Amino acid sequence: MNKGYWVVAYRSISDESALKTYGELAGAAIAANGGTLLVRTTGGLEVHEAGLKQRTVVVEFPSFEQAQRTYASEAYQVALRALGTAAERDFRIVEGVDQ
Repeated sequence: MNKGYWVVAYRSISDESALKTYGELAGAAIAANGGTLLVRTTGGLEVHEAGLKQRTVVVEFPSFEQAQRTYASEAYQVALRALGTAAERDFRIVEGVDQ
């Protein structure tokens, strides 16, 4: 079974307070569903080629299906409602390679 990942790039953030509330709620939902936060840029970020300097978050789950279920979970949907329109994001759920 391949791991699943959330890969999120923040294009813009208009409300840091809402983002903080979202982070607390999302963190609890992620942990409750077996996810592990691997990357949350707060400082060092180097971009190349067509890359954009954006806040980036990567979360690992035991499986691709668990990553999908967590996004659809009620707890995570509550977090999304708290975020509202405070951020524009590129949010992807991707399957890891078989190792």
